[in-house]
Amino acid sequence: MAVWIQAQQLQGDALHQMQSLYGQHFPIEVRHYLSQWIEGQLWDAIDLENPQEEFKAKRLLDSLIQELQNKAEHQMGEDGFLLKIKLGHYASQLKSTYDRCPLELVRCIRHILYTEQRLVREATNSSSPLGGMMDTMSQKYQQINQAFEELRLLTQDTENELRKLQHNQEYFIIQYQESLRIQAQLSSLSTLPPADRQLREPTLLSKRATVEAWLTREANTLQKYRLDLAEKHQKTLQLLRKQQTIILDDELIQWKRRQQLAGNGGPPEGGLDILQSWCEKLAETIWQNRQQIRRAEHLRQQLPIPGPIEELLNELNSTITDIISALVTRYLPSLLKTQTKFVKATIISEQQAKALLKNENTRNESSGEILNNNCVMEYHQTTGTLSAHFRNMSLKRIKRSDRRGAESVTEEKFTILFESQFSIGGNELVFQVKTLSLPVVVIVHGSQDNNATATVLWDNAFAEPGRVPFLVPDKVLWPQLCDAINMKYKAEVQSNRGLSEENLVFLAQKAFSSSSNNPEDYRNMTMTWSQFNRESLPGRSFTFWQWFDGVMELTKKHLKPHWNDGAILGFVNKQQAQDMLMSKPNGTFLLRFSDSEIGGITIAWRMVWNLMPYTTKDFSIRSLADRISDLNHLLFLYPDRPKDEVFSKYYTPPLSKAVDGYVKPQIKQVVPEFATANSDPASGNPTYMDHASPAPVNHAHTYSIYPPM
Repeated sequence: MAVWIQAQQLQGDALHQMQSLYGQHFPIEVRHYLSQWIEGQLWDAIDLENPQEEFKAKRLLDSLIQELQNKAEHQMGEDGFLLKIKLGHYASQLKSTYDRCPLELVRCIRHILYTEQRLVREATNSSSPLGGMMDTMSQKYQQINQAFEELRLLTQDTENELRKLQHNQEYFIIQYQESLRIQAQLSSLSTLPPADRQLREPTLLSKRATVEAWLTREANTLQKYRLDLAEKHQKTLQLLRKQQTIILDDELIQWKRRQQLAGNGGPPEGGLDILQSWCEKLAETIWQNRQQIRRAEHLRQQLPIPGPIEELLNELNSTITDIISALVTRYLPSLLKTQTKFVKATIISEQQAKALLKNENTRNESSGEILNNNCVMEYHQTTGTLSAHFRNMSLKRIKRSDRRGAESVTEEKFTILFESQFSIGGNELVFQVKTLSLPVVVIVHGSQDNNATATVLWDNAFAEPGRVPFLVPDKVLWPQLCDAINMKYKAEVQSNRGLSEENLVFLAQKAFSSSSNNPEDYRNMTMTWSQFNRESLPGRSFTFWQWFDGVMELTKKHLKPHWNDGAILGFVNKQQAQDMLMSKPNGTFLLRFSDSEIGGITIAWRMVWNLMPYTTKDFSIRSLADRISDLNHLLFLYPDRPKDEVFSKYYTPPLSKAVDGYVKPQIKQVVPEFATANSDPASGNPTYMDHASPAPVNHAHTYSIYPPM
């Protein structure tokens, strides 16, 4: 969405150029309301000149239409009604326009994005960080594509040179055969009479001398052709290795890093389409060059000429095999799509993973027994992907190692080792491929889930690329941790409303037992793993993470709409709540997360500072909105919003009157000190005189109140 934000700030001619990009073929409203989604897709990964790529374009078109329909359905109010109709119309219009030619949609959007980036770049002179980032990304992709084009031309050139060499060598062999024929004729002259021999010998000797001189010159020429070809192959392989390093050591590692962050709730790591496209081009180019080198080797064997070419060809063969090995063992190309291969999954420990990456002999040891751990890899023609689905895999047994110091079982990391064997070139090259999953934690009971989640979150957030398995820093800067838990919170709650700076200050106060309200005081502070989820908070029986995880679970399961509405302040302590409410009228209340109970939320209001916290168990009986509705003394949500304005849309509809002679009971929440309100039966309102209820539910704990401060 960032490019679109900057594009809207264009002025003058640049603004007119930007606006002219849009029309009925692609409405500007679609660009506006789906800007984040549009900028998050890999439009460059689709080859517009390849008709087989049409299925990828069709998937993007279908996703675009679905996103538009979703956006339309979530519009509310009078203005939202009109926008809902308009966006729905655009969805139908785009489907009608591009359904039969989805590649044209890709071409259209790619042109729009390129032009917007150029206009923004020209307007800012690439001075803004965002403009520079987008420019850098475009340049990087352009450099990769240019390198592929250079490789294509080099490979085509060596192919032409190889054919030329083969043609010249074939002619050389013909002439060599001619020289042998002349020599045979000269040898046969000894059987002729002297007169005939003297007549024919000079001609044959002259012819032999001419042919041998030509053969000597041509042998030198062939040798030069062979050396020139080998040098060109060396240049090609150098560029191939460089290109492969960029793709596998830079782009693939960055994708794996995004995969880690996605595990913490970050943006999706993105498809592998563009990486797959690059790797397939690499594989195709590598294989073409390998076949050329093997043909050159065959020509050398067919006509041995003394010189350094044999050593050069051996070196080229070794280099191209290394390049192939690096590619297929780190990214399986489409070379496998015609083969049926099995993948085996094994669980191994951190120490075993270290030994594996050091190429030490692990003797196929595992740290547990996995049932149904073999699966067939399948190539899917429609999506161009090679995948294995372990549908019924389960862990039967785990073997734990000796833990270090205070380390618990939920801090012990394992990984799934995936192994396969395959060949290419008709069993010419056989490869053993292995790859490791992201670290996993094995638990035996749901009570261990939050601590195991903490281990995985810390690893995903702070692991360095290329680390030794599975080393992570023991302490990190507080702002780094804030980014990680904010990402996780938004993902778990499924909300665009993340943690504000005030929320993060509250968390810092809790984490560091500090009273400072200044965010700058925490910028350079570090938090250790022990502080995060090993040591209990002062005066509590739980850690910082356990408390925070409880908040996430409660919000995710029961409070999500209220959090999204901004009705829950949440991260406020008792004293802050009291200070905020002191200047407000009686009946003003706010909602804050409990400091003393994991996964609890309490109501603080002007007359009663804090009700005993509600938990998931309470909300499974009666929702937060209904509980607020039950308490007539709650009038205004802090600072001054009438409670019904905020919560009424979530109230449970009143029960209809019974027609069979029975009155259905219902549960109501009361606070004893305020239970006499509206107690006149004639008023038609429910009485709160007592808590007698036909429903066998005990609410005693919800009546307790903290003493007024």
